[in-house]
Amino acid sequence: MSADTRDIVIVGSGVAGQSAAIYAARADLDPLVLTGDEPGGQLTLTTGVENYLGFPNGVGGHELVRHGREQAESFGASFEHASVVDADLEDRPFRLSLSNGETIPTRAVVLATGASARTLGVPGEDDLMGYGLSTCATCDGAFHRDHDVAVVGGGDAAMEEAIFLTKFADSVTVVHRRDELRASEILARRAAEHDDIEFRWNAELAEIHGSQSAGVTGVTLVSHPDGHPVRRRAEGDEHVEVEQLDVQGVFYGIGHEPNTGFLVDTPVDLGENGYVRTDPRTTATAVDGVFAAGDVADSRYQQAITAAGTGSMAALDAEAYLDELTHEPQLLA
Repeated sequence: MSADTRDIVIVGSGVAGQSAAIYAARADLDPLVLTGDEPGGQLTLTTGVENYLGFPNGVGGHELVRHGREQAESFGASFEHASVVDADLEDRPFRLSLSNGETIPTRAVVLATGASARTLGVPGEDDLMGYGLSTCATCDGAFHRDHDVAVVGGGDAAMEEAIFLTKFADSVTVVHRRDELRASEILARRAAEHDDIEFRWNAELAEIHGSQSAGVTGVTLVSHPDGHPVRRRAEGDEHVEVEQLDVQGVFYGIGHEPNTGFLVDTPVDLGENGYVRTDPRTTATAVDGVFAAGDVADSRYQQAITAAGTGSMAALDAEAYLDELTHEPQLLA
């Protein structure tokens, strides 16, 4: 086998990838971490993290990610700014084709590419993400104690966000582009019956107001009696109404997309929602030697602490797999 073949490559540099890198490096596996287009992952969009173990006064998302990388590098992990554009996971060693033109052979792979929150692309979104605009109520809800907030969406994720936020916010306004929810009956009923939740039906978010220093100060909503008002407004429909809503926080509850595009034509098993399927007891995927950690395989919890936990598990699983390979010479040829 070529001397350039890696023992392990970790695809993704969020807390799942960093945790895997720390464990793999301490096992002398000389891990290479591919950072992807957004080094550090979604946590870098969070200005403050209050629910990560070991930081009683909270920690900035950028700071947590920076410390994680420094810790991994201190044990010998290396990082490369590149993404995987194609993966040959049928032959051994595996071969990963990168965005920088390189092809890396490796005996084991940890998939830690995460999931990207769906966004709307409205004015104010880019500037205010992490400054009052959030895609995670569990992460950021406590920052909005006694605030008025808006939740965008009509599915289970949006209803869960809205109900959770009532623990902190004075009021929660759910903004939905239709006149009925897509959420399950039980969640829809809980939200509808909650005294602190109100709904703006047939309405959509058109703009978010505020600044990074002041945070979110309000939003512009558009509505139409027949729903989908943004499209109707673009078509010049005169029945579209515009409303200004005073809120100090906005939460997107419109779901996530796992970053698994490069795995579509591989033997890795992706569920109907695109998330990597793993063994219920381990981080192993359908391909021996390929493991998955963090949000790329987790459509339910999607927390930094759970991502870090599964990252360590993936490294331990990979280490055990590589140990087994030493007893199977035919796989090393």
